[in-house]
Amino acid sequence: MNLSVAIITYNEERIIEKNLQAIDALADEIVVVDSFSTDKTREICEKYSKVKFIQKKFEGFGQQKNFAIDNCSGSWILFLDADEIPDEDAMKSIKKVLHSHHPSFNVFEIHFNNILLNKVIRYGGWGNVWRERFFRKGHGKYSDDLVHETFITKDKKGKLDGNINHYTYKSINHHVEKINNYTQLMSEKKVLSKKKVSLFKIIVSPFYEFVKIYFLRLGFLDGIAGFYISITGAFYTFLKYIKMNEILKAK
Repeated sequence: MNLSVAIITYNEERIIEKNLQAIDALADEIVVVDSFSTDKTREICEKYSKVKFIQKKFEGFGQQKNFAIDNCSGSWILFLDADEIPDEDAMKSIKKVLHSHHPSFNVFEIHFNNILLNKVIRYGGWGNVWRERFFRKGHGKYSDDLVHETFITKDKKGKLDGNINHYTYKSINHHVEKINNYTQLMSEKKVLSKKKVSLFKIIVSPFYEFVKIYFLRLGFLDGIAGFYISITGAFYTFLKYIKMNEILKAK
């Protein structure tokens, strides 16, 4: 059985080469759906003969990922973001499934190592993360959400050995840029789904988010990195709701 690796990109020159080097030997084809990057993403991708590079206007993460799936020819799909790299144990597990005549599952979850400030985050809700990233084609797709899309399947899920190492952000500046972009999409998504926001929610929710991440989910055990994800989690929540308020008032 052959394997398609699917990746969506936008200005990923900092990490995409590391990703492609890691998965080139594993994949039969690599489908990259790019949202018209303005850096060297295309140039780097086209150095690899297995890459099928397609450009498509970004209309939300869910739609972009489903478009990538539709363009995969493999019977199995490994879906990665550009900053996600499977470790050796994960790749061995994937090969084992591909070489099996009768795999036990059609959809597999893989454990994530979220790496921030050169540290694997263990707590704060970032540690015990499993995601459906390896599946037989036709046995799942993503919701059409603008952001925070979910994987939809009717199949029972298995678990693979190994990890996907998620190299989250190249710098604090990069992280803040992503927070700004994601909160804009998230606020638009909530407004489209007829969600409302109150002054109470704008003020109180960020404080609750900090307490949840830092204390209730033991983020303090990750040291300065744990404090950082707690503060930025609260900031994300504040921006999401204040942007919702701005959109609603503009209507």
